[in-house]
Amino acid sequence: MSKILRKLAVTAVATMALGGTTLAASGTASADTSYHCRTSSHSVDNPAYSGALPDNFDFTVKLCAKRSGGYISSYAKISWDGPYAQQTYNENTFDTVRFHLQTKKSVSGPDKVVQYGNYTGLWYALDHASEYGNGSYETGTLKHKAGSSRYLADGYIQIDWNNDGRGYRNTYFSASPTV
Repeated sequence: MSKILRKLAVTAVATMALGGTTLAASGTASADTSYHCRTSSHSVDNPAYSGALPDNFDFTVKLCAKRSGGYISSYAKISWDGPYAQQTYNENTFDTVRFHLQTKKSVSGPDKVVQYGNYTGLWYALDHASEYGNGSYETGTLKHKAGSSRYLADGYIQIDWNNDGRGYRNTYFSASPTV
């Protein structure tokens, strides 16, 4: 029996044994169902373009955190629906873009940042979006040694628009539930 047929047979038997449940495996954090997540959205206008064509980026961010084995893990998944007209978006739209992911300890008052990461891969992903201006990007996972306190994932997109002279502008999203 060929390797492919053997794999198909094992998958079919495993599926039947689980009562029709489909088996799936993934190495990404987003496949782990023990994460507690919250999704929020914001529309961001390109300040360097003032023409008649649409130029907004509609961002959706899912911030997730989980507690496991004495650690807090957090990550973010960013997706967007951007402008597709060449006049309103091209590889020169941004000077730089990054996602600032934070793991925070939940305290009374402002939550304390215990770990953070800046993910500049978002810039590359935006510059190489689909022909319709759509795309997605997932950050790496932050892992922090945790005590008995409650923790959460938080984060924001930082965009330095080309030719606006203002540096980074932050767009904030809703933090994950505490874990």
